Amino acid sequence: MQSPEQVAAAVAALEDFLPALRPFVGSRVVVKYGGHAMKDSVLGADFARGVVLLGLMGVQVVVVHGGGPQVNAMLERLEIPIRFVQGQRVTDDRIMEVLEMVLGGTVNQAVVSLVNRHGGRAVGLCGKDANLLQARRFKLGQAPDGGDPAGGPDLGRVGEVQQVNTTLLDQLMEGGFTPVVAPLGVEEDGRPCNINADLVAGSLAAAMMAQRLIMLSDVPGVLDGGGSRVERLEIGQAGQMIAQGTLHGGMLPKIHAARTALEGGVKAVHIADGRKPNALLLELVASSGMGTVIHS
Repeated sequence: MQSPEQVAAAVAALEDFLPALRPFVGSRVVVKYGGHAMKDSVLGADFARGVVLLGLMGVQVVVVHGGGPQVNAMLERLEIPIRFVQGQRVTDDRIMEVLEMVLGGTVNQAVVSLVNRHGGRAVGLCGKDANLLQARRFKLGQAPDGGDPAGGPDLGRVGEVQQVNTTLLDQLMEGGFTPVVAPLGVEEDGRPCNINADLVAGSLAAAMMAQRLIMLSDVPGVLDGGGSRVERLEIGQAGQMIAQGTLHGGMLPKIHAARTALEGGVKAVHIADGRKPNALLLELVASSGMGTVIHS
């Protein structure tokens, strides 16, 4: 039971918060949840409360989670080499088995449990469920945002989203559930493939006509050549920064995801620091967020 003073403080905070949230009521927001926040219990609780509060306020949220550190930890235990090229994990059959176990199992259910412990109604999914994420093999030579030229390294069982079947997601959200999606796709022959979580989030946001895509990670946002955070960025400028070498590595899939989302009608894409308390809510409703807002 809270004291009258605590209730009064909570009501005052809601009076400030609700007007900023009103433009998002009835809309959809896709959140990519990854990085240090997934391993920090306090930040994880902040994230889960944010998801639940948005749902209570009439915002439909879809969560796409990463899990790179957890996958790396398991690969190290199994003494399987780890290799990345242009921000993409090189994935052979052994690594694919680990990804299904860790991302589709342990991590996915941990995020579902986290949201539900804080009052949510989360449901775990992966690309195989109702053919949610139909994929094809990804080749670096096809990357539109600075990938290697044709004939670059073979990434193995790494996919890119070819089609999103939103029927199941629509039904879950209309029923008041929060889908939590693991970044695993299914190829035409039924075999699973690894898809970068940022790219999954971008494709989902576009397919579902979300109003916002928010990517929470371990970076303060897009950084310029001097290491300073860029508050607002036009997607064409992001392409120029890639060509200049200012943006590279793990930022490339984020920019690719942002481009996909914006071309699909998403109004803005946020790249924010998930290590900050209440990062999700602050990035969505604050007049000046803590990350970078990318627009078309």
